[in-house]
Amino acid sequence: MIYRIIFIFFLFVGLSACEQDSLFGPNALNNNVKGKLTDQTEQYFITKIGDRILFEVDNSGLTALAKVTLNSQADWLLLNSEYQVLIEGHADEQGTRDYNLALGARRAQMVKEYLISRGVDPNKISIVTYGKERPVENCSAEVCWSQNRRAVTIVNALSKG
Repeated sequence: MIYRIIFIFFLFVGLSACEQDSLFGPNALNNNVKGKLTDQTEQYFITKIGDRILFEVDNSGLTALAKVTLNSQADWLLLNSEYQVLIEGHADEQGTRDYNLALGARRAQMVKEYLISRGVDPNKISIVTYGKERPVENCSAEVCWSQNRRAVTIVNALSKG
């Protein structure tokens, strides 16, 4: 008898939940569309997809972790063709200014080539190098340098006109 009461209670609770707007109610379609719109924002790209990858010391090769992030970036860009991207190449403070500008350019170019290999339109991708000129961390230690060896993908909606 107690099992029937518990069953009826949970059945009632479950049916009551179905009447709410969240998942099954009359506004369910509108709620789902609103969720999809946030998937198309630049903020979503930065926080959920990831806008940066890191590199090893004195290297422009892509790590396995970097490829995971770049695969997600490519998938998002293919679904959101109204965006163009600027890829920034950065380096840590070690080495000369000219060397780090060239290293940053190689890193940005590697990201560009990888995104193109995944089907992203090359006409929507630009690169720039900042070398060691724009660090995100300022200290002369590996903990900072490792964060400065990066490529950042910046998305911008294409202007209509």
